[in-house]
Order: sequence, then structure tokens, then C-alpha cells
Amino acid sequence: MKNKLLPKAGKKIATAIAVQRISQIAHIPQDRQFRKWARAALASVGRQAELTVRVVNAAEARNLNSAFRGKDYAPNVLTFVYHEQDAALLMGDLVLCAQVVALEARAQQKALQDHYAHLTVHGVLHLAGFDHDKRRDAAKMEAAEAKILATLGVANPYLDLTAIV
Repeated sequence: MKNKLLPKAGKKIATAIAVQRISQIAHIPQDRQFRKWARAALASVGRQAELTVRVVNAAEARNLNSAFRGKDYAPNVLTFVYHEQDAALLMGDLVLCAQVVALEARAQQKALQDHYAHLTVHGVLHLAGFDHDKRRDAAKMEAAEAKILATLGVANPYLDLTAIV
């Protein structure tokens, strides 16, 4: 039986990335940056997607996290997957909480743009089926993130730079 989720031979699937800005916090990257980061992650896994990147405030992030994950706090990123497991086209939403991203970047002494890049790549990898619940899966996901981020000129976010000094 043929899989109806896969495209017909010769049919090209294109990536579409929409960006929604709900938060009014300063220094949110431009739409083209989010698209660049998401496309880099998709290219690394050889997939296309219909994706919305939504930058929200802490209240919306907390409400979504509570409603869909049963956790009462605002996370840095949430990924909502809408495609079937063997679908040719990935479909989903990435929700980034601007306040949490900014606080983390400051606390970790990272450039804000780099942290947004990392979390966008992280969210897209979740969309592609990566996870970090188990140590081995986390190591695989972190390595993929570091490799993608390197192509974007972003340092490995998992390196402890204090250990080098």
C-alpha cells in the first residue's frame, strides 16, 4: 500500500516559514534571521517544512506550557508538531518566549542573537523528531545543534568556556 503522506514522484515540496511577533520586547531578531536559522536546521536533516515561528510574551508562553505540557512556567521554546510521523513535509509551530530568551542570554553571557539562533535550531530539530529525554538522545541532538550553529557562525552553546581558562 502506498503512503498517502509522501509526495508523488517528481513533486517538489517547498519550505514556508511564517514569523509572528506578539512580544514587544526590544532586540527580537528580524524575520529573515529566524528563516535563515530554521532553513539551516531543516537543510541539515534534509527536510522541508511549513513552519510558524511565534515570538511571544511570558504570559502566553506560560499559558501554552500549562495547557499543553501541564507545566506552570514560561519556557524558552516550545515546539508543536502537526505532521504524521512519516510525512514528507514537516508541519509545526515554534513558540519562543522573548523575555525568557533575553534573561537566559544575559545570565549565560551569550549574545542575544546567538541564543535565538540556538533555540530556533533546537525547536526545528524537535520538529524533525529529535529529543533529549535520554542522555544518548540529548548528546545526539546537542551535536546536531552545534554542527548547524557552526555553519551559522554561532559558537557551540554547550561548551563550558570557563573550563578552557
